Amino acid sequence: MKSKIFAIILVLLVFTGFTYWRVFKPVRVINRQEMALQKSSLSKSDSMKITSSAFNNQEQIPPKYTADGRNVNPPLSISGVPKSAKNLVLIINDPDAPAGTWTHWTVWNINPAVKEIAENSVPSGAVEGKTSFGKPGYGGPAPPSGTHRYFFKLYALDTKLDIYADASPEELFKAMEGHILDYSELIGIYSHK
Repeated sequence: MKSKIFAIILVLLVFTGFTYWRVFKPVRVINRQEMALQKSSLSKSDSMKITSSAFNNQEQIPPKYTADGRNVNPPLSISGVPKSAKNLVLIINDPDAPAGTWTHWTVWNINPAVKEIAENSVPSGAVEGKTSFGKPGYGGPAPPSGTHRYFFKLYALDTKLDIYADASPEELFKAMEGHILDYSELIGIYSHK
């Protein structure tokens, strides 16, 4: 009888440990990297802005820009970029994903003179990196359940990034460390209808 109880407890401990690693560990790795970025930069900017004509901050992202629609990036407007910026970086992620923060799009070496990123486009000369989908390019919201938040994070850097085109989000975060001049974000929400 004692060996059965011991086996059950052991199975529960192993399952609990695996669940912890599978669910919580990825969140901590990404969040630690993003926290390092935030510490190396100023707080969220009041001057640099990222907005969209498709949705307002904290509002619903239209289905057209999700996996339920055409799955193309929404139009984005950029203003207030510091004059000393050499590069802009755009990162879109979902911190509410069940497996941890899910990166939907990374784009870097965006010319700081760019004021608009048109729908379904990548700025000329910019580089798209690998996302949590395992490939470069925009991957729209596709929450498995409930309502998720999607953070469109814009960073102004003091240098261009010299990293390979299919760099992962983690490699991008590392390359950005110590180079952030300013930061802004736009938050959209989405849930399946």
